[in-house]
Amino acid sequence: MSREQKIAETFVELADTLVADFDVIDFLQQLTARCRDIFAVADVAVLLAYPGPKLYSPAPCDPNPTLAAVLERALGEGPALEAYRTASTVSPGNLATAPAEWQGFTALAREAGYTYASAVPMRLREDTLGSMLLLRATDSPLPADDLVMAQAFADAATIGLLHARTLKDTETVNAQLHNALHSRITIEQAKGFLAAHRNTSLDDAFATMRGHARSHQLLLTAVARHVVDTGDLPLPPAALPRHHPAEG
Repeated sequence: MSREQKIAETFVELADTLVADFDVIDFLQQLTARCRDIFAVADVAVLLAYPGPKLYSPAPCDPNPTLAAVLERALGEGPALEAYRTASTVSPGNLATAPAEWQGFTALAREAGYTYASAVPMRLREDTLGSMLLLRATDSPLPADDLVMAQAFADAATIGLLHARTLKDTETVNAQLHNALHSRITIEQAKGFLAAHRNTSLDDAFATMRGHARSHQLLLTAVARHVVDTGDLPLPPAALPRHHPAEG
């Protein structure tokens, strides 16, 4: 598939929120996976402050301990927080010359092998939901055109989240957002279990879980929990045994 086709498919996916079984967790996971693939960055994370004033991290592409430490620091300093606060794209260039006030974030990021860090706000007019952090581990920064495209993805994702919140039960969407952090951990554990069980890659394991959830109208988180509990995908609803009342 060409890069242009991937970009087109991503915009279609980000617009697909007006459905009865919209899954916030699946939506954010797919956003980060698409960005990592299209922009050839080492890691991508969405940091949200919605609902509520504090940033939190619901959906990095792979919450390994090293990345988790970087994201924990990113909640309090660095480009992701600045992009959220200013509602503007932040691309400081090489982390070796990052602003002094980002000292803690910069040290952890460089220790983890990242060389460049950019961030784009997740915004729609006066509403800013958070930001998306893009981490690169190469000898060159993210190209300017890619940063513009990343902003377009973030804008589309923000519109999708706001539409879902407006058209669905507000409390349901808010609850999904609040539970995203814990769900993310479960999904990552499930990816590892399924990859080991089927002798496949983590990316293929995630694609399998996501495809199974969508084709059977299940929440991705529910599929992941079943994989963690049993080591394999849940049966489709139609295949589950039915209990009939006793005759007599």
